[in-house]
Order: sequence, then structure tokens, then C-alpha cells
Amino acid sequence: MWMTGLGALVAMACAWTAAGGVPAAAAEQRQNDHRAARAARMEGRILPLRELERRVLPRMKNARYLGFDFDSGTAIYTFKFLRDGNLIWIDVDGRSGQILGRSGN
Repeated sequence: MWMTGLGALVAMACAWTAAGGVPAAAAEQRQNDHRAARAARMEGRILPLRELERRVLPRMKNARYLGFDFDSGTAIYTFKFLRDGNLIWIDVDGRSGQILGRSGN
């Protein structure tokens, strides 16, 4: 029996976590990106996360907000959503708040 949609996603996430989860280098990079985001916010180089969320979340009706990633090299936030078993990513410029693009359904 094949799993589809959210069930398959949950099963993969559980298997991945049981196998050790995020490799150490990836986890460290994520921590570094979060530190960089905080520093950039404190220095006034990017907008507050809550301000960016206020701009993006209302556009994603009927979608569940899963969180975000921050790329410290480009100052781009990627907001992640789930709607009807499909993942959606919204890229937002952390400096201007401009929505740069969308991937997924």
C-alpha cells in the first residue's frame, strides 16, 4: 500500500528523525543562519520577523504555517506552508519585505 500526501511526509520525517535527523553540519549551519538573522535585525539591516510574517501569512489562507528558514548570505527568508498535503515555499527579502517568489501549490 502506497502512502500519499501528508501521511507520506510524516512517515518520511519520522524515519529521518529515527535515523539521526539533521546531520551535524546542517544543524550547525541553521544555527549560524539564525544567529546571523538576529545580528542583522539588531543592526537594522533586515526587518523584524514578525513584520515579515504580518505581510505574508494573510496571503496564505487555508494553509498551515510551518515556520521559516533564513539564508544569511542573501538575507532571504523562506516561509514554509502546508495546504491540502502540498508544501508551499514563499521567498521574502528580509531587507525590504518584498515577496520574491513562490514554489509549490
